[in-house]
Amino acid sequence: MLIASYNPKQNGDILVVVLGETTGEQNVEYKNDIVTISETDNGEIIGYNFLNASHILPKLTDMNGQIDLNADDVTKLNDALKAQNLADNIVLDDDPKFVVGYVKSVSDHPKSDHLKITETEVNDGKSLQIVSGSPNMQANIKVVVAKVGAMMPDGLIIFPGELKGEDSNGMICSGRELHIPNAPQKPGALILPDNYEVGSEFDFDNASTLFE
Repeated sequence: MLIASYNPKQNGDILVVVLGETTGEQNVEYKNDIVTISETDNGEIIGYNFLNASHILPKLTDMNGQIDLNADDVTKLNDALKAQNLADNIVLDDDPKFVVGYVKSVSDHPKSDHLKITETEVNDGKSLQIVSGSPNMQANIKVVVAKVGAMMPDGLIIFPGELKGEDSNGMICSGRELHIPNAPQKPGALILPDNYEVGSEFDFDNASTLFE
């Protein structure tokens, strides 16, 4: 997993890099302009904060929100870590996180009267079990899937999880959750037109006209 975000108005010149989910207490270590966040119990590094980040990645100037890191960016961040004798363990993740999915099947959740358990095909023909509370959930529809490792427009990060005891590996999104212009401001999966290709990366720019 590799998620990067940058919000200079709120946080200053700090690049937040997330490598994994927090599952317990955190250990925070400062070394010059780099903050390392790790799990207290096992020492696993789950993220970094790079202070004065625009000195490492000049492209951050005038950017805000989630940052798409390329191979060159990852190299520069790892070089900054090595310069402080820190673990250079940031690995490029260029797998699309918002994709067109196809809901193959829907079943009732055994412990909920409103949740549904879906088998949803995503890219490379792979299917995921995703629990959804969308009132319009049904089989044989095309939807937008936020895969594990996605950052939603509101900053929510999608981690593996479970809902009432059932595994859920991703999120089937509404137009409202995706911040698509003019999307209905109510719950309900965004059902895509049939011309969307299952497994393709969801194009937010092209989707801006879906509700015109």
